Amino acid sequence: MRGSNKIGVIVDSFRVGVREGLNKAKALGADGVQIYAVDGEMDPAALTAGQRKALREHVASLDLDISALCGDLAGHGFQDKRANPAKIEKSKRIMDLALDLGTNIVTTHIGIVPDDSNGEIYETMQRACRELSDYATSLGGYFAIETGPEKAAHLKAFLNTLGNRGVSVNFDPANMVMVTGDDPVQGVYTLKDYIVHTHVKDGIRLLEVDPREVYGALGYAPMSHEKIAEAAERGASFRELPLGEGGVDFDAYFRALRDIGYKGYLTIEREVGANPEADIAQAISFVRAHRQTLND
Repeated sequence: MRGSNKIGVIVDSFRVGVREGLNKAKALGADGVQIYAVDGEMDPAALTAGQRKALREHVASLDLDISALCGDLAGHGFQDKRANPAKIEKSKRIMDLALDLGTNIVTTHIGIVPDDSNGEIYETMQRACRELSDYATSLGGYFAIETGPEKAAHLKAFLNTLGNRGVSVNFDPANMVMVTGDDPVQGVYTLKDYIVHTHVKDGIRLLEVDPREVYGALGYAPMSHEKIAEAAERGASFRELPLGEGGVDFDAYFRALRDIGYKGYLTIEREVGANPEADIAQAISFVRAHRQTLND
C-alpha cells in the first residue's frame, strides 16, 4: 500500500479533464490523485507505452502520486456470466495500466453480492472475482471493491471465499450510510484485513432504499454513474453532503482506520455540487484538521 495517510483527490471530480484536474489537485495541495481509466483519454486501449510513460512522468513532475485508478465498468458488475469475459479482460488491462502508471490499486464495483450464497449469480460473481483476484495477486496488485451495495459482514464473507486478497476493499463510509444504513466505523473493523484504499465522502440516508434500485442488478435496470450522482444530489432516499454535514462520524472513522493500522490514501470524492473545486478545497482542509486522529 502506498502513502502514509496522504490526501488524494479523484481528478474527475473537478469535471475538467485529466490534465487540468491534475493541475487543480496540485494547486489545492493534494498529495495524490485517483483517475477513472475506463474510456475516453484514459482507456487502456487508447494509451501507448510512450503515452503511459509520459503521463507517469507528468504526474511525478507535479509531485503527485497516483493513489489508484478507477476501473468501474458499471452495469450489473460481474453478475452476468455472458458479459463477464469481456469485463474481466477489460479489468485486467486497467490493472496493467495502473502498474504502468505507478499504482497497484484499481477500484471497482462488482455488483451487489446476493444473499443466497448457493445461487447462480453468487457463483458467477465468485468465479469472476477469483479470476481477477488471482491475476492481481500475480502482479502484486489489488482490485478494490467499493463498499456500499451490501453490508460489511456480507462482503467480508464473500471475500473470504476467493482464496487470496487480490480482490480487496476500497472503503467508502458515505455509501454505507446512504444506501445500506450500515455503520462505517464497525465496517472498518469488520473489513480490516481487506482495506487497501479509502474514499472520504459524507452523506445522509433519508429513506430506506433497496440497494438494487441504486446500483442495479440482474432483473433491475442498471443505473449509470451520472444517474447515481443525480440521485445523490436530489434524490428522495439519500443525499451526498460536504464533509462533516452528513452521517459519517469522521473522528471515529479515522480512529478506526488508525486502530487497524491503515497507512494508505484518504481520497476525496465529490460527485455532486455546482462548485466541485470549492467543495474539494474545503474537504482537503477538513481532512487535514481531522487526520491527526490517525496519529494520536
